[in-house]
Amino acid sequence: MVLVTLVVVGHAIGLVEATQGSHWVYDFIYMWHIPAFVFVSGYLSKSFEWDRRRMKSLVYTLAIPYLLFEPALFYYRKLVVGEGVEYPLWIEPHWTMWYLIVLLMWRLVTPILKRHWLFLPLSVVVSLAGGLWDTEALMIPRFLGLLPFFVLGLHLKPRHLKHLDDVWVRLAAVPTLVGIGVMALYTDAWAETALLWYDTGYNSLPIDNEIIWQTRLTVMMVGLLGAFAAMSLVPRRSLGWFTTMGTATMVVYLFHGFVIKTAMLLGWPDFTAAHPTLGLVLTVLGAIGLAMLLASPPVRRALEPLTNPLGWIEKRRKASTAPTSA
Repeated sequence: MVLVTLVVVGHAIGLVEATQGSHWVYDFIYMWHIPAFVFVSGYLSKSFEWDRRRMKSLVYTLAIPYLLFEPALFYYRKLVVGEGVEYPLWIEPHWTMWYLIVLLMWRLVTPILKRHWLFLPLSVVVSLAGGLWDTEALMIPRFLGLLPFFVLGLHLKPRHLKHLDDVWVRLAAVPTLVGIGVMALYTDAWAETALLWYDTGYNSLPIDNEIIWQTRLTVMMVGLLGAFAAMSLVPRRSLGWFTTMGTATMVVYLFHGFVIKTAMLLGWPDFTAAHPTLGLVLTVLGAIGLAMLLASPPVRRALEPLTNPLGWIEKRRKASTAPTSA
């Protein structure tokens, strides 16, 4: 729930690009929250195999939502909001939709990647080489660039993550995140914001070829440290309603973009430009509130059938044919 909320905040920051401090907030979040999200996705993908049940689940929970929401968000942006988004659909994922297709591809290679720990150092090499790609087709640069975080999630076990509860780890987490916050103030001095997205080819970055590989590796290490620092500060015990809302990740992810683009249509960027500090604060608070709203039980129940329509239909059919007790 923490990570998907940060996804909403990160995307909402696009509404306040002209405000003071927005670039720092954006860079700080993007330095580690995508690596953390990918790591958790890998950790939760350990059981995936090429069997019928899991392949069916992959189609229901990732492929179908991608096929449905990719054009839905595209045409909403193009026809309603009036943005100059361009084709092609599905081949080049638009805005937030990239994670669905990339996660689907990671899941498909999971049975291979989890066979041996040597795939972890190999994935780092693949990630560094991924910057040589300069295409948006199926977001291959992100598939390659973020691969080490996914593979790490596949190979770390619960006993490894228990160390995040160690006192010294939690004590070190705070200065680590503070240090990353300081680094975010000077992102363009030692790297480029585009490197944090893992989708920009080296040829498009104003960084010398002699140090681009080193810079990419530094960004990866900072992302990893930030991810573990943040996760160590999140309580392991259940937080009741907040933990329950974390199971509505897909609802939050698929629908928040429509609300953010609606805010753009209604002129929110103009307000934030006129009131920079207030605009930034309200945007961040509004993004947090939006994530909470979408994950709340009533909204989740209403929208969840749209995120997995085939699964919902199948569940309803089984419920209607199930024998009733006397």
